[in-house]
Amino acid sequence: MDLHAWITQQVDEVERLIEENEFSPSQTEGVRLRCEADRRILNRHRLDPTAANSSFEAACEGCGHEWLWDDPVPFVDNINDCPELLDLAHAHGITPEILASLDRPQIPKPPPRSERRLGLGDILATPPVTTSQVPAALRGPRWKP
Repeated sequence: MDLHAWITQQVDEVERLIEENEFSPSQTEGVRLRCEADRRILNRHRLDPTAANSSFEAACEGCGHEWLWDDPVPFVDNINDCPELLDLAHAHGITPEILASLDRPQIPKPPPRSERRLGLGDILATPPVTTSQVPAALRGPRWKP
């Protein structure tokens, strides 16, 4: 379970307590709104689906990619380092021990190549030029077949 999943679990638990009427009527609406706000932040700060098959697959989508698009938001290459999620986790009572025990999403290692992959030279290659078919009339004095 990574940081995002841990926070989601905490919000789920608070929402369960709301449904069981564990809060006073005056608190219920405020707690419900806080859970909704937390879910919005969780929806925005999640694993970046556009980073798939890149060297930043564990990046946080909500933190942007300053190095690519001049986003004013600092780039976070691992969702567990997202400052927004860390602040949310703090509000839900995360401890350094819990944070240290959470999984850090890792970039999957590519499977070993079992066959030769086409390179740019293979894709753009033209058939080799052979000089054996050049007519004798076009061959110069230093001709080499």
